[in-house]
Amino acid sequence: MTMFDAHSSAATERPATCPVHANKDHPAIKPARVGILVANLGTPDATDYWSMRRYLNEFLSDKRVVDYSAWLWQPLLQLIILTKRPFSSGAAYKSIWNEEANESPLLTITKAQTAAIKKQMVERYGDDVRVDFCMRYGNPSTKSKVREMVDAGCTKILFFPLYPHYAGATSATANDQFFRALMDEKWQPIARVVEPYFEETAYIEALAQSIEKAYAEIEIRPEMLICSYHGVPERYLREGDPYHCQCQKTTRLLKERLGWDNTQIKTTFQSRFGPEEWLKPYTVKEVARLAEEDGIRHIAVCAPAFSADCIETLEEINEEIKESFEEAGGEHFTYIPCLNDDAAHIDALCGIIDKNLKGWLD
Repeated sequence: MTMFDAHSSAATERPATCPVHANKDHPAIKPARVGILVANLGTPDATDYWSMRRYLNEFLSDKRVVDYSAWLWQPLLQLIILTKRPFSSGAAYKSIWNEEANESPLLTITKAQTAAIKKQMVERYGDDVRVDFCMRYGNPSTKSKVREMVDAGCTKILFFPLYPHYAGATSATANDQFFRALMDEKWQPIARVVEPYFEETAYIEALAQSIEKAYAEIEIRPEMLICSYHGVPERYLREGDPYHCQCQKTTRLLKERLGWDNTQIKTTFQSRFGPEEWLKPYTVKEVARLAEEDGIRHIAVCAPAFSADCIETLEEINEEIKESFEEAGGEHFTYIPCLNDDAAHIDALCGIIDKNLKGWLD
């Protein structure tokens, strides 16, 4: 039994019973519980071509992620992109794959986060809660976990996308999938969705503590901290997506908490895809510019938009972006890991959950 399996079993399973005044042939009903379902982006099941192709097809076919007309996008995706990209993406995943558990780091970390959240929730609420996780793409699917929660007697579900900042391509598509899952339920549970927590005091504090800890362990203090957020097309900002503004606010709040000025911290955006202009500055180009034009030799990079380390942090930041900085003359590059299952992060997430359970479990 894994750590997650141990924590995901109920504290004390109460048996299903027939309602007191119902006929004897009435189906048994399980005691009502509240489900807490945390969600992350997703992961391929393996690094081979077909596993990667299935995962990338689901991800890149999502209209929230790529909103081009299907008649234009799908032929390009199916005939060109999905012919080549599974090889390069598979190689990237293989470089960071958790070989011992035979799963991606994102899945390993999400299991650990869920187990830690489960432990605190059961201590507070006992068998009145059920805590689990799902992925927007890949496994375990949102639909399967909603089904399990309903089957376990959850008449209310708190859905918690683990994205600090709202974006249509992250928070919204996770919510879409959750609501689609609810549409298939005969007895549909009452639902709440946790709002983005980009300015939550405990989240900012957890970020600040992780940076202070990392800086205390670095022999040469970095001249600049790069807060690298996952990018989105620039037009999304013009169309009303608040993501850019929320990222900027997180950096500002972090700077204020650390007591720094603007010369010590900077917001950038990574993971550009496709021909459009995306939010700028691009991390990979900005770190090179800092080295070439500003003569900065020591930087640290953190990724506040990611709740768990994944391909975009472990491979893109710690390999590609690091290489860009060093090739431009940079000498010392430090990647500060995501908050993952750090105790301060788990406490922050549990505090947010408690707020959202008000009126359901007090």
